[in-house]
Amino acid sequence: MNKLQSDQKIEKTKAIAIARSRLQPFIYWLAVAVALFHIWVNTFGFLSETWRNSLHMGLLGALAFLMYPIAKQGSVKINLILDLFLSILILGVSVYLILADQALYDRNEVLILPDLIFAGLAIFLVLELTRRTAGIIIPIIATLALTYILFWGQYIDGIFYFRGLSLPRVLYRMYFTDEGLFGSAASISSTSIFMFILFASFLLKSGGSEFIINLSRAIAGKFPGGSGLVAVFASSLMGTISGSAVANTVSTGSITIPMMKKAGFKAKFAAGVETAASVGGQIMPPIMGAGAFIMAQLTALPYTKIVEVAVLPAILYFANIGFYVYQEAKQKKLQVEDSLGGDRLAKIIREGIHFLVPIAFLIGMLIAGYTPTYAAGYSIIIVVISSWFSKEHKMNLKDILDALALGTKNAVSTGILLVAAGIIIGSIAMTGAGVTFSQMLVTYAGGNLFFALILIAIASLLLGMGLPVTAAYIMLAILAAPALENMGISLLSAHLIIFWLSQDSNITPPVCLAAYAAAGIAKTKPMETAIEAWKIAKGLYIIPLLFAYTALIDGNIWQQLDVFIFGLFGFYILTSVFTGYLFRAIALREKIPLLALSCLLFFPDFRLHLIGFAIGVFIYIYQTRKTAIDS
Repeated sequence: MNKLQSDQKIEKTKAIAIARSRLQPFIYWLAVAVALFHIWVNTFGFLSETWRNSLHMGLLGALAFLMYPIAKQGSVKINLILDLFLSILILGVSVYLILADQALYDRNEVLILPDLIFAGLAIFLVLELTRRTAGIIIPIIATLALTYILFWGQYIDGIFYFRGLSLPRVLYRMYFTDEGLFGSAASISSTSIFMFILFASFLLKSGGSEFIINLSRAIAGKFPGGSGLVAVFASSLMGTISGSAVANTVSTGSITIPMMKKAGFKAKFAAGVETAASVGGQIMPPIMGAGAFIMAQLTALPYTKIVEVAVLPAILYFANIGFYVYQEAKQKKLQVEDSLGGDRLAKIIREGIHFLVPIAFLIGMLIAGYTPTYAAGYSIIIVVISSWFSKEHKMNLKDILDALALGTKNAVSTGILLVAAGIIIGSIAMTGAGVTFSQMLVTYAGGNLFFALILIAIASLLLGMGLPVTAAYIMLAILAAPALENMGISLLSAHLIIFWLSQDSNITPPVCLAAYAAAGIAKTKPMETAIEAWKIAKGLYIIPLLFAYTALIDGNIWQQLDVFIFGLFGFYILTSVFTGYLFRAIALREKIPLLALSCLLFFPDFRLHLIGFAIGVFIYIYQTRKTAIDS
């Protein structure tokens, strides 16, 4: 009986695969069409913001219903028909908004029954798509938010009491205005984020990943622990274009983790390094995943300003991981891996210059004051043109179509997530819950900034267990950023603190997807990998403290460099406490003084920095002399 059931299950799986495979050509061309629409509307075309966001939802939603089946069980034919029906339905819901817009205006915004039906369908379909692409947590939160407005808010005593709004009013604000589904989150998704994901897909199709690995090997391969440093360097570069910690882990980790294991690093250490480095890709300018675009929208600050101040903190973070790798290699007496050197650096850069040109062009346009969306659109053209000067990576028509399709598919889950986030954002705005939560946070922290940061870190971790990083950041930014501002933190510093703390869900047990992905490649236990990654990525917690207590973000260039330079020394000393190696092996009794020394270097006082640096120089001289005597 068990064998019969197993055979039936196998046959059913095959049937599902065959049925879905027949859809692949249609999905491919639909993805290409969606990409072309977004390029048009973000460069030469013009639509109102609400119309653009509505079509963005409809087109991505139609694609998502075909890419993510409703269920793995049940009738293959019925499931496929249902997915096709829902795909057409969400496109119809999107188009209805455009067709009904003028009629609604003529009626002085009085809703009729079809308006209510299509508004309700829009919310339902977005929540169903979010369930398929990002799990059940976001739909549950969104449903709780909607029902709080409609029903149970009026039964809560205290500061969270809300008398409620009528169903037609909620549907109107969620569907026909820029307060809900088609608000700020959808605008970010349909413009900057989509275009940069598309830009990244063109870079990858033009040989970007191969160039990054080769460049990393050439630069980092000549140092002790070179394979680990390759992972750090490659992940920092790949992360700027991949937009996903998990995607970064899989793409670079499949090469770097076996490389590190072969060099002599333990498997869980190799997986931990790759995880920590891949997570850092989300904080690495110029793209920073989706974070910089969302932050620019929420803060009304220029995108270039956010990217500018994010550079030094990102370097600090990756330097910390590099120190960890270097000290671990020295402690284990691993030799320089000559084979990692690869081709000469000049040759790699010469052969990969077509990859660097579009990035330089993009950065140049951003510095010149062009919008990120406009810069990304023209940079895509530069990717194609520059690839024609490459011997091995000339992009032909098929490569261009493949890049268009890949970019759209990669944007589906993020796009749907941000549209769904509009429900939560709109609910918070309608009820004023953001102000209430902010006041509560200040009260619970007793006005103490450090305790407030601890509470936010705990909240980000709990949210990150069920939400993607982007969603966790959006929710915390709306709820907690005002509280930090009330405590004297600048607007930009407050958002960067929350954004950095939101990244920890990828590395902190028990739910840490990037660590799970690395563990699968390294063949290690996921929890052990997560703990190792958590140790290595300690900068995610320390650097936000520098945002809060030092001039790293808000100071002038000399103040920022002071924090940055002495922060590097502080991280090197702190890392030795974990690895047991400074300039030579250190005893357990030496770790507490070194921990205190690292705190001295992090403390926001230049005089203490100089004292700490002098102590560090003394320790260096002492350890090197002792090493010479012992040898």
